[in-house]
Amino acid sequence: MSESPLTSTQGTAGSNGSGGASSAPSASHGEGVDRKIEKKTFTPKRIAMLVGALALVGLIGYGVWTSATGGQSLNVDREKLTVSTVEQGPFQEFIAVTGNVLPERTVFLDAVEGGRVEEMYIREGAMVEEGQPILRLSNNDLRLQMLNSEASLAEQQSRMQQLKLSMEQQSLSLQQQIAQMEYEIQRLERQHSRQERLYEKDLIAEQDYLDTRDQLNYQQRRLRLTRAAFVQDSLSQQSRLAQMENTTQRLQSSYDAMQEAISNLTVEAPISGQLTALNAEVGQIISSGTRLGQVDKIDSYKIRAQIDEFYIERVRRGQTATTQPLGGREYALTVSRVYPEVENGRFEVDLRFQSEQPESIRRGQSIRIRLELGSPEEATLLSRGGFYQSTGGNWAYVLTEGGEAAVRQPVRLGRQNPNYFEVLGGLQPGDQVVTSSYETFGDADRLVLE
Repeated sequence: MSESPLTSTQGTAGSNGSGGASSAPSASHGEGVDRKIEKKTFTPKRIAMLVGALALVGLIGYGVWTSATGGQSLNVDREKLTVSTVEQGPFQEFIAVTGNVLPERTVFLDAVEGGRVEEMYIREGAMVEEGQPILRLSNNDLRLQMLNSEASLAEQQSRMQQLKLSMEQQSLSLQQQIAQMEYEIQRLERQHSRQERLYEKDLIAEQDYLDTRDQLNYQQRRLRLTRAAFVQDSLSQQSRLAQMENTTQRLQSSYDAMQEAISNLTVEAPISGQLTALNAEVGQIISSGTRLGQVDKIDSYKIRAQIDEFYIERVRRGQTATTQPLGGREYALTVSRVYPEVENGRFEVDLRFQSEQPESIRRGQSIRIRLELGSPEEATLLSRGGFYQSTGGNWAYVLTEGGEAAVRQPVRLGRQNPNYFEVLGGLQPGDQVVTSSYETFGDADRLVLE
């Protein structure tokens, strides 16, 4: 058995050398060097091409299916949806704000003069009448200043009285002197007239005539000087008196101011109303300018509201607003004041009732208000809802004619108020729109209502 392989090999070689007559049997038994390799049917490349073709067919089939059925559908319970009808009507742009009720008029109590609280006549919360004492302070320094001022005034008044008396006496003396001079002049004029006639007839001596004439001239000059001195002295005395009167008036004003300061130690109600705050106790030292409390006029009220600074350019004095029902009734308001200061992104406005105000209204009460930002305009309206948070107002689910489904549809919304959106495109009056939240609908293009 060990030689048969060798013999077979040689036989094969011989056969090859003589023309290959014996090669056929070797080939038939598969014992040659070359042999045929068979190819595989499912290669990786063919598998990848087959998967791609199936995916393409699936996408085409899905596209055909969605086109025929209106897109991806989702079954929802109609009872859990809010459906609103698009309407045509007046659109009033307004904002909802919250205001606090305040008295229409509030007057603060400030300590004009400092001092020690000696007595309190009424307590916080009491009703007061204008001018009614509330508390009394004491201030020894003010009282001492008032006494000094009073003494200075009295001294000045006494000086002025003495000056007036001196002026009257001096005036009387000068008037007496003038009267005496006038009498002497009259007497000398008569005597000179007689002597002149006698002198012309040489009946009296020349010296006597000349003496009488000289005395007359002297008295006349003396009278003129005395009158001039009287006028000058009168003007001087009047000027001095005027200065003293000015000084007296200043001292009187100072004294009056001190009296007013003393009277301010008694704090009185500036208006009739309710003493809603009083921060003082007997024995407490109060500094000048300290706020002691306030008095509110409670027969009329106003509402102060805070508004986002985004609307500061659109809120003006005279705009109207409406309260939410109070006791089953709405009340009209008017913006009476807009405060320009902005704090923490908000500014304040005051609103007053146009006519009557609610009877049950109280200070500090919070009231919801609709503040109108413009005049009503005719527009297509859609009720507000949670859908806006999901769509941004770019699309909505609109019910089909039969109402059995809602289809996603592009829309365009404009202005808004707390109740409505202004529809600018994509919807018509009468369309029914799902306005509740879309958070659970995913990417559905069609809602099947059950």
